[in-house]
Amino acid sequence: MKQLGLLIALVALIVTLNSSFFWKLMYPIQYTQEVEEAATYYGVDPYLVLSVVQIESKFKQDIFSKKGAAGLMQLMPETAQWVNEESGLNKHPNSYIDDARSNILLGTWYISYLLQKYDNDHVKAIVAYNAGQGHVDRWLSEGVWDGTEHRLDQIPFGETRHYASRVLYYLARYQNIYENEFAGNQELIFHTRIDVQD
Repeated sequence: MKQLGLLIALVALIVTLNSSFFWKLMYPIQYTQEVEEAATYYGVDPYLVLSVVQIESKFKQDIFSKKGAAGLMQLMPETAQWVNEESGLNKHPNSYIDDARSNILLGTWYISYLLQKYDNDHVKAIVAYNAGQGHVDRWLSEGVWDGTEHRLDQIPFGETRHYASRVLYYLARYQNIYENEFAGNQELIFHTRIDVQD
């Protein structure tokens, strides 16, 4: 009888661990409506946006970095101002600080810009989002980094190496756990889909 009870408990545990409910509890997401709106408008994989938000702020809008970055997507004031002008969004200069939707719109436009700049290469775009375009351009032109996920170890900045690895990890997780959440963006998701590597 005791063995039967253990077997039932084991089966229940296996079923729980393989359920989408369990994994959604382990990897929760927020601001899905705002992310889907911005991702659809700018042609970006919504899971990529969610992954950046997770690593930048853990979905906390009222967070500020020591360097002055603000909001869900941790935009620096000068970046937010430049994006606001380039994108034509014409948001209030400080709306990205207090308003989640504005922060996500500006951050997603910036990801879209980086993807276009780097020929839809999401790895380079992620690295540039953290380290800046200037550094990435120099690393690539000087052969410091070959631009691939497999050689992130070549990136001189430890913070950027760690950042890119974590964003890519969450990208794979979100794509697998929430695979039907953003059905309207399947073509965009396909371009950035990566395998989960434990």
